[in-house]
Order: sequence, then structure tokens, then C-alpha cells
Amino acid sequence: MTEAEGKLWQELRDRRLDGIKFRRQVPLGRYVADFVCVEANLIIEIDGSQHADAASDRSRDADLKARGFRVLRFWNDDVLRDVNAVCDTIIAYVRDTSLQPWR
Repeated sequence: MTEAEGKLWQELRDRRLDGIKFRRQVPLGRYVADFVCVEANLIIEIDGSQHADAASDRSRDADLKARGFRVLRFWNDDVLRDVNAVCDTIIAYVRDTSLQPWR
């Protein structure tokens, strides 16, 4: 795990985040998701700069969406700078399954 993934995992593991169950490094077909909340069909991805406007990420996200998942992406810097804001956003997306990711 990257530093940012490790920091977020400390918040997500053992139902620490609002009692929500997350798993990490979950295989989904030919992909491995950083974190998954199965009950909300929500995948959390933590990205570095190599993911900026990556066509492969758009294709991957489309495939995962076709499987019924929403993919919520955060930059490494967002997690390292303000993990509480990231966690608040994740809680909102888990609790309101009508919300759609912005990127």
C-alpha cells in the first residue's frame, strides 16, 4: 500500500468509519480495487499523479460500473492533507447510493 492508502485504511478498517464494513485489495474480475464497501457497491481508489486523465482508468471504471459498482477516486494528496474530509465524503456516498462520483 502507498502512504495515502495506509492512512485511509487506518480509518476504514475494523468498521472504524461510522460502522461501515470495508475490504482492501479486493479482486474484481481482472482488476484489484483499493477498498470496497460491498453493501453500498462502492469502490474507493486512491490515485497518484500517474492517474491524471488516464484512459485506462476510464475504461476500468466503465467495466466496474457495468458490474454495478460506483468508483469514488481521491488523489493521494487529498488523503494525506485532509483524511477527515475524505472520510466524510465516503460516508456520504455509502449512506446515499444515489450519489455519483465526480471523476
